[in-house]
Amino acid sequence: MLIAAIAVLCIIGVSALNWRGSVKAVFLILVIEGALRKWVLPQASDAIYFLKDLVLLGAYLQYFIFSNRRFAIQNRTISILIIFVTIWCVLQVFNPSLGSPLVGLFGLRGYIFYIPLMWMLPTLFQSEQDLSKFLRFHLLLVIPVGLLGIAQFFSPTNSPINVYAPSELKEVATFGVAGATQFTRVTGTFSYIDGYAVYLLICFGLLIAFLSLQQPRFWKLISSFELLLIVVNSCMTGSRSVVFALVLFFLSFIVLKGLTQTEKKISLLSNFLLPAICISLVTSIWFKPAINAFLLRSNSNQDVTARITATFTQPFEFIQYKGLDGYGTGATQPGGQTLRRLLNLPDGAVIPTYYEEEPGRIVLELGPIGFFLWYGLRFSLLIAIWLVFCKLKKPFLRQLALTALLIQTIGIYDQLVTQPTFLPYYWFFSGFIFLLPQLEWTDWYREQQLLQQHNVSSAYLPDSPYQ
Repeated sequence: MLIAAIAVLCIIGVSALNWRGSVKAVFLILVIEGALRKWVLPQASDAIYFLKDLVLLGAYLQYFIFSNRRFAIQNRTISILIIFVTIWCVLQVFNPSLGSPLVGLFGLRGYIFYIPLMWMLPTLFQSEQDLSKFLRFHLLLVIPVGLLGIAQFFSPTNSPINVYAPSELKEVATFGVAGATQFTRVTGTFSYIDGYAVYLLICFGLLIAFLSLQQPRFWKLISSFELLLIVVNSCMTGSRSVVFALVLFFLSFIVLKGLTQTEKKISLLSNFLLPAICISLVTSIWFKPAINAFLLRSNSNQDVTARITATFTQPFEFIQYKGLDGYGTGATQPGGQTLRRLLNLPDGAVIPTYYEEEPGRIVLELGPIGFFLWYGLRFSLLIAIWLVFCKLKKPFLRQLALTALLIQTIGIYDQLVTQPTFLPYYWFFSGFIFLLPQLEWTDWYREQQLLQQHNVSSAYLPDSPYQ
């Protein structure tokens, strides 16, 4: 215990030395965390799970406490909702139905721990170029992860590369033709399929944002290759939800861009024409088994409608169990049960129903009041990022705002509180509400300074979006 405590303090201390580097490192850890848990240190799987949280905690301490920063409320509605959500979630930590407040503290992490990340973004990136470099580097990780996913798909199910992080899940999920070769549902470097699915959607959205703009030939080729890997790996996961999300994202992106910038509709479509043709040819020739296996799984399972319906109806059905109260933060989270076993904590109240979708979980944990506060906050964030998208003028920043808007809209009822991969990405994208307008203002200010120095008008800068 002493060694563990020293290790925790060292990680937090080192992370506090450079908060910017620590925040960026969190997104690298997100990608390699599963590999560490599965292959490098499986005996320390639970400890590695919290590694990114410790790194982020060190960054929080340096940014919010040791630097003596002054914070101004930039969006009063969102700030008020965050305060109410925090108060309600903290109260639910001490819900008697949990059996122990320690379970509630663990559950609290999924609701509020990553929220401060949203306020750090305007200081994390100093310019549009700085943000672009970070995102490009992050997308380069798609190449090794995607190639690993292909290797997993064509490897036997009992191969060492086809395992999950140590947990109650022992058998690797497969799909394919009944009675014939069963293919592994790939996870890449992630611990489980659902985390990999989130990563694929996030990277797909960012790549669409980059490909929708003119860029150097080298980066266009790299982006197209990354997009190919994402499409192929999405089918190899066997997850219908991720493939549906990719299609929905792309169609929504094209439609919204076409409605808001009708004069650039043809140019936008032409940017995707060549990558779309190449991806279609390559997947149909070299990765046909993955396509066939995915189509078979999609056509053979008829539970899609029932699952979608349950997502919307469960919250209202579950209110009957506790009325205006809930079972407490963490009551439905798998980690809560693990914590009870490890620390020999008392059992909580038995939840008398099956639950899986997130809206139902939120009602069971926080009750109807907490449910409306939580989703009120999430819908407010959607409205805020939409307003930012409408006001921005710089093309790249507009594309990023639209990407954040669509990802958060598509995932509005997906797992967030219990999804450790989606949590950092979600609050990172939420930070675009404050970051993107500031980057645009910074570039505008620099341009005005340049004009004043040379005593010229904006007519001499024909590429400026501020004319």
